[in-house]
Amino acid sequence: MAYLLVGALLLVAQADQVRSGSSQQREGTLLPSLRHRGGSESNESEYHSPQSLSSIANQIIPQTIIIGVRKGGTRALLEMLDIHPDIVVAATEVHFFDWDENYAKGLEWYRKLMPFSYPHQTTIEKTPGYFTSIKTPERIHDMNSSTKLLLILRDPTERVISDYTQVYYNRLENHKPVQPIEEMVIKNGALNTKYKAIQRSLYDIHMNNWLRYFPLDQIHIVDGGTLIRNPLEELQKVERFLNIPARIMTSNFYFNQTKGFYCLRSDGKERCLHESKGRPHPIVNSTVLKELHAYFREHNERFFSMVKQSFNWH
Repeated sequence: MAYLLVGALLLVAQADQVRSGSSQQREGTLLPSLRHRGGSESNESEYHSPQSLSSIANQIIPQTIIIGVRKGGTRALLEMLDIHPDIVVAATEVHFFDWDENYAKGLEWYRKLMPFSYPHQTTIEKTPGYFTSIKTPERIHDMNSSTKLLLILRDPTERVISDYTQVYYNRLENHKPVQPIEEMVIKNGALNTKYKAIQRSLYDIHMNNWLRYFPLDQIHIVDGGTLIRNPLEELQKVERFLNIPARIMTSNFYFNQTKGFYCLRSDGKERCLHESKGRPHPIVNSTVLKELHAYFREHNERFFSMVKQSFNWH
């Protein structure tokens, strides 16, 4: 009888060990799913050593996306945010939501293009084409309706000229013919409102599409003009919007007199944006400038009303 009692006790102990192991396995698989939600799990990193953190770094879909606008300062914004220790950024423009051929590859393909991150970090990708894409807002909403969106904008007339400048230099480098900006903006004596660069600057039209899927408090607008003149001011607003600690400081920037804009300093290293950034703009005929200003004025007012704030644009 004693032998039977001992055997029964051993079986009970083994069962407890199995249940304990199963519980640990379930807890071990919980972290990846929490990371996809990007919620309160961010504080868990405080309880892990660096050694254990390395074992749970993972590629996740971004909690924040810089959605545009093209030639608004998206690259500058991304590289400045990359200074923050709690932010990791995708290395390239993914074009997942605006290019059908990429979207057809599926969410897992998209996730694998993201950088590895720890649970306390925010993953950010940027694709300037998202803002003007008809399909993108719904697709991002379908992926994660709580995604935080960063939209960086500048004076729409300046953006048109910068858009033209990029195309101009690209065509020169590829030995293709180029046209003066006036010939692109004016057709048959009237403003060419079908010119793509002008269409991209109609912020009110594009914003209306985004507000069909995302509330305004989920979209933070960065003033591209202020970011160039006073980067810290705009980045501190982004830190508050993302609800992350304030880690970006004045010492992270220095003004490069040769380039004419701020460069970055972090981890003892200094770097500037690519040489293609900050290229000199062509001198534009004053009459053409006035026509652009007049055309955008009404669109700007509608946009200001939509987002409940205004900017110092013409």
